[in-house]
Amino acid sequence: MDRTSLIWALASCAWLGFAGIAVICGALRVKLLEPRLGEPVAHVVGTLLVCVLLLSAIQLFVAASGLTDTWPLMRIGAYWTLLTICFELAFGRLVLKKDFEELFADYNIFKGRVWLLVLVTTFWGPVLAGMLRAL
Repeated sequence: MDRTSLIWALASCAWLGFAGIAVICGALRVKLLEPRLGEPVAHVVGTLLVCVLLLSAIQLFVAASGLTDTWPLMRIGAYWTLLTICFELAFGRLVLKKDFEELFADYNIFKGRVWLLVLVTTFWGPVLAGMLRAL
């Protein structure tokens, strides 16, 4: 396997870990945070927790890949973002049985929904980690 194929395989495995992080955090948010903080605040806290954990995992991926150039890291971020959106829609529709209106509601920052930060973190996280690594 050449280096490029290895990096993309590693990126795919890393994203599976990201999905696991998001699902576990979502379950913990519902079970632990929502009863104590209410749904709107728990949504924000849970989303921020996912972003911090994703940034940590992305930093590990970038260190393992050895990548520091912006363009390859941006392509990986775009790949992860596309996988995240597909997963969010498929999991939401098939497992959680939500309609598309409910699913897209989490992206409405004007109503206090900040899930969009996860997509921003997923897309730009590799570039940020690469920049930090290049210092």
